[in-house]
Parts: sequence; structure tokens; C-alpha cells
Amino acid sequence: MMKDCLFCKIAKKEIPSDIVYEDEDFISFKDINPIAPLHLLIVPKKHIPSINHLTPEDKELIGRLFLVAKKIAKEQGVAERGYRLIFNVGKEGGQAIEHLHLHLLGGKTLSWSKY
Repeated sequence: MMKDCLFCKIAKKEIPSDIVYEDEDFISFKDINPIAPLHLLIVPKKHIPSINHLTPEDKELIGRLFLVAKKIAKEQGVAERGYRLIFNVGKEGGQAIEHLHLHLLGGKTLSWSKY
């Protein structure tokens, strides 16, 4: 974990957030600026700045990230209707926090108008 990273602080419960899921390796909470009725961030507790910083040692963690996303989508009631998973990578890719995180969007028919 990085001392000054916002998501690391949320994972350590130093900053409050609306947590919807947590296990040993991941934490998921509501996005503070949602663009859909359901907009969650799924964050590995291990500090990885972005997809560009993944190593072969991270492959199991990243595989589990998708399984956690699937579980959360089901728990949140969007699995059957459909949802979107998004990674933003780097500033031009829209990544605002330098800690890898997966956006889970759902709760309405999604278009590409925001992108």
C-alpha cells in the first residue's frame, strides 16, 4: 500500500466510503461521481498504479478481480440485465487515481455517449 494513495487509504479505512464488498484482496465502494444508477469501483488492496504496471505475478489477482466483479454484479441485481466493466489507463485514458481500479456500471441501458 502507498501512504498517500486515496484508494489505499480507503482500503485501510482511513477515509470513509460507501463500501459494498470487501474480502482479503479487494474492496468495492460507490463512485463519488456516478455516471449510472449503479457505479462501483472495485479496487485491489495491493497498490498497482495501472494496468501498465501489472506483472506476471499479478495474473491470479487480476483473474480474481473479474470473479469479484461478477459476484458483485449478481449481489447488486444487475447480472441478468447487463452491466459494463471499464478500466481507465493513464491520464488520456481517463484514469484519475493512480491505483488500478475497475468500474462496474449498471442499472440502466448504457450507451457510449460519455466516451
